Amino acid sequence: MQIIGPDEVVFGVDDIGASRSFLLDFGLTERLQEDGSLRFEALDGTAIRVDHRDSAFLPEPLPTANSLRQTVWGVEDQAALDMIRAELSTDREVAVSPEGRLTCTDDVGFEIAFQVTNRRHLDLPAEQINSPGAEPGRALNDIGADEQAPALPRTLSHVVYFTPDVERMQRFYTERLGFVVTDRFTNTGPFLRPQANDDHHVLFLIQTPEYMQGLEHVAFHMQGPSELMSAGTRMINKGYESFWGPGKHKFGSNWFWYFNSPMGVHVEYDADMDKHDENWVAREAASNAENSQVFLFQSTPKWAPMGGPPPGAGK
Repeated sequence: MQIIGPDEVVFGVDDIGASRSFLLDFGLTERLQEDGSLRFEALDGTAIRVDHRDSAFLPEPLPTANSLRQTVWGVEDQAALDMIRAELSTDREVAVSPEGRLTCTDDVGFEIAFQVTNRRHLDLPAEQINSPGAEPGRALNDIGADEQAPALPRTLSHVVYFTPDVERMQRFYTERLGFVVTDRFTNTGPFLRPQANDDHHVLFLIQTPEYMQGLEHVAFHMQGPSELMSAGTRMINKGYESFWGPGKHKFGSNWFWYFNSPMGVHVEYDADMDKHDENWVAREAASNAENSQVFLFQSTPKWAPMGGPPPGAGK
């Protein structure tokens, strides 16, 4: 089944204004929807959509306090959509909207939808670096440090679920929808990628008690590590609270920086994720801090050598 990845993640929130401000500052572009909800797009059109939690237009909430209402998966074409409908209709109700979007719940009660993807094709430059022994990535006199350069999310990267039944949920996504396990944290859960996407993962499942069921975080790909650091620094300077990062994961190898959001979930910048094909052999490791990241930094105020020792020196 040619699923590409998440096209849209939908939330029901208490504070529309705070959520709007956060997502705009995060670098997404606002689009007002016909139903009154707000859609915040990355450069390729993948998005977060928010509405007030009491809106009649939202899907039903989870049995927990989590604000997630729906994950919309983009597929390659109508044939893929028809295949998904035929498969899932064998044991559950699958609603079909006038636009052709499919809606149902997965085996653990998360609301999911499928549509022919609305992603726009991107033709953008990669991050350019100069590395000894290799051809220069930037031309002579082309400066690599520009504090005014835009730092905008390019595409919705992945979602991470807290689930009370990780094994049942994994079976649904692998056996019914064709996802593949790329790596796994023991007694925690798997990283998964769909057939039409070679990213290390677009979905990660974490075993939790029932009262925690919901979305842990949603992530967006950036151009590269430098742009990720610029975007994260701007969020810090605007007063937002860093949750985790900046750093670099082991599984997936991606750089990361997570922020607390008014939606009650974390929102992540990521960059430079591994790519895999059918020849990849999944790894497994204990779920601990050592295996979770290669390194981890902490943002501190700017410093200059003439100003005394840097923050934290000698600790």
